[in-house]
Amino acid sequence: MINYSSPDLTQHPPRSVRVRLGGYTHLSRLLDKARATLAGKGAEYHYNCPLDQHFFSFTGINHEVMLAEIKSGKTDVQILEWVGSQAKRLPYEIMAWSAWLEQNGPGGAPGHEWVAETLKKHGSARNDIRSFADLLDLDDYLSYGGKP
Repeated sequence: MINYSSPDLTQHPPRSVRVRLGGYTHLSRLLDKARATLAGKGAEYHYNCPLDQHFFSFTGINHEVMLAEIKSGKTDVQILEWVGSQAKRLPYEIMAWSAWLEQNGPGGAPGHEWVAETLKKHGSARNDIRSFADLLDLDDYLSYGGKP
C-alpha cells in the first residue's frame, strides 16, 4: 500500500497531474514530490520543476514557503486550506487554470523534441501524446515497469 504522507518515489510514481485536490490539477503530484524530496526518496522527480512553477505562478505562493508548510507535516486537506488562504483564487479561475494545465503541450520545436526523445527513450510508438500531462502519465507508467 502506498503511504502518501511519506511517498517513496523510488518505488512508485507520484500521483498523476490529473488528480485534483480542491480543484487544482497537479497539486497532489506536487505534494508527493515535495514529501518524497524531504524524505530523501524523490528518485528522479524534482520539487519546483517547471510544472510546479506553473502552480506557484498561478497561486502566487513561494515554493520555499510551501515546502516549509509541507515539512511541518500537514495533510493534503490542511495544505489545501493553507493554499486557499494564500492564493485567493475563485473557483472558476482554478477550474480554468486546471483545464489549461491538463492540456498544456510543448508549443515550439524544443518542447516537441523533448517529447519525441522521451517517447524514444521508452521505445514507445505512441502518436496520441499531446500534452505534458499525457507524457508524464505515460513516463510514470513506463518507468515503473509498464509495457510500451
